[in-house]
Amino acid sequence: HHKNPVGKEWRWKMDPPDMIVSEAINLHRKMIKTMKGVPGVQPNRLEEAYTVKHCALSLVGEPIMYPRINEMVGELHQRDISTFLVTNAQFPKAIIDLDPVTQLYVSIDASNKDALKAIDRPLFGDFWERFTGSLKALREKGQRTVYRLTLVKQWNMEDENDEEELCQYVKLLELGQPDLIEIKAVTYCGKSDASNLTMKNVPWHSEVRKFADTLCERTNGEYGTAAEHVHSCCTLLARKKVFFKDGEWHTWINYPKFHQLMKEYYASNGEKTFSTVDYLEKTPSWALWGAQEEGFDPKETRHYRKKKTKTLVGEKSMSP
Repeated sequence: HHKNPVGKEWRWKMDPPDMIVSEAINLHRKMIKTMKGVPGVQPNRLEEAYTVKHCALSLVGEPIMYPRINEMVGELHQRDISTFLVTNAQFPKAIIDLDPVTQLYVSIDASNKDALKAIDRPLFGDFWERFTGSLKALREKGQRTVYRLTLVKQWNMEDENDEEELCQYVKLLELGQPDLIEIKAVTYCGKSDASNLTMKNVPWHSEVRKFADTLCERTNGEYGTAAEHVHSCCTLLARKKVFFKDGEWHTWINYPKFHQLMKEYYASNGEKTFSTVDYLEKTPSWALWGAQEEGFDPKETRHYRKKKTKTLVGEKSMSP
């Protein structure tokens, strides 16, 4: 029926974690197989794609609501698959009870209660208390934590120089003290009855960058502008005392080290813990903030879509 389930608690049929993971991998491989012989697909990349290495527990719904989420995360880690879990910050206890994941995100869709209500249309009456409680719970997690700010013009980024709004964001930073702050532009997915967004609500990368730079300045040096991905309209602020070592940024992830640490964690029944600094990796120069490559790996070949229409004089050429 293609409708997303909505609820304050889990009340649906529950598939076992091992089945979910194994079936997801099987379906992934079937999907990849259909790309065989497609013009432009490199055989070595096709073969590489059959091995699942990363899992994003995000997009539709609230993954942390799944009652057996820790078992599912364990199934993924057992297969050396990294875990990137995104929560909407309405279940603080679930965050507390969550086993380590590679990177734990909290969606920060607004800086204050009224704006959050307008943008997220939360189900809970105490949504703001749940939201701030989730941020406090995030603060106690030992592994990589991220605030994800999705910028929407005319909603949550009216003016990057708005001192009141910026101060509100800084207060939220103080609550959760995330390792990283990912600031990106909203992605327009077409017209929908559930949303009144249009392309006019999608900021340019230059606007996202300016917002990130301004917010970073308000943290009084606690965070630094570490990386950006221009073709994704995404920027990254990082906590300096954690990621800036010997004059260089280390915002990337050492995946083999993470999987080793998780094996030790499970073998000790959770007694042997670890932290963010234990699986850092140096950020490549092409991914750094302000790099000439703008976040695109120079080893890869970038293809540009040819425009069928003429570009007007003064029209921006960068895609949002």
